[in-house]
Amino acid sequence: MARYVRVSTISFPGAGGAVEDRVERARQSASEWLDRAALDRPDIVCLPETFAALGLSNEEWFKTAEPVPGPTTEVLAAKAREYHMYVICPLVEQQGDKVYNSAVLIDREGQILGAYHKIHPTISEIEVGITPGTEPTVFTTDFGQIGCAICYDLNFRQVIEGLKAKGAEMVFFPSMYRGGLQLRIWAYDFGVFVASATPGEQSAIVNPLGRVLVESSNYERIISRRLNLDCRVLHLDYNHPKFEDLKRKYGPAVEIEVATPEASCLLISHHPEVTVEDILREFELEPRDAYLARANAVRTQALSR
Repeated sequence: MARYVRVSTISFPGAGGAVEDRVERARQSASEWLDRAALDRPDIVCLPETFAALGLSNEEWFKTAEPVPGPTTEVLAAKAREYHMYVICPLVEQQGDKVYNSAVLIDREGQILGAYHKIHPTISEIEVGITPGTEPTVFTTDFGQIGCAICYDLNFRQVIEGLKAKGAEMVFFPSMYRGGLQLRIWAYDFGVFVASATPGEQSAIVNPLGRVLVESSNYERIISRRLNLDCRVLHLDYNHPKFEDLKRKYGPAVEIEVATPEASCLLISHHPEVTVEDILREFELEPRDAYLARANAVRTQALSR
């Protein structure tokens, strides 16, 4: 059963100018960028890592820490309410005597749903005073399960493993660096959508086959795509002979996107009543992760003979 979501990210460049009022100007500038992003009527918009403090030294950046809720989330929450959209607000968060590099999720009504704390801050972040987070965080939205990873997290596989284990269907990646191939690897290996937001070019939205759907550029810093989260990655083995019968029954209500080099495909249900899980059961199709687990079990059994 189709679960469509329009996802947007902003390659926000920062506000520049004098250090003493840069954060406030960045808040107002980001608010204006959200006005523009809202023209696509997104369900969710993501900004880059600690966007309001771009261009500051480590020490100046650390001093921008603020509570949640606080000045930055209040500005973005107003836009979330105005346009009835979720907003991912990355900032330096003060929580008691600890300071985190955080991604705060604001819901359609401008309420804070929670925050993810960067599990793997860089060495320089930790040296300046950032406390590492400890748990991957998955949020429940009205369109599905989403998680966040921040910048340097992309180098550590346990982050995406934890998000996937908790049911994430899509991972947002606010970052200072672009990630490139690493984004596509996470998306392909774990069968999730990935959407990045960086200050420069090549923020991207990637599908579960690791295919880049759109990238930002200096000419267009806002990217937006309509995605359908009712999908599963299958291996072609044993499944592909059933595709003709499947299409004969459901026609365009079921989409099969094949990735021949990887011997995989993405099965997507656009049907108003039938889910991908229903189709898997009806045609006895096997998701890729289940197939690989079965192959390993058969191998183990063969070794025990």
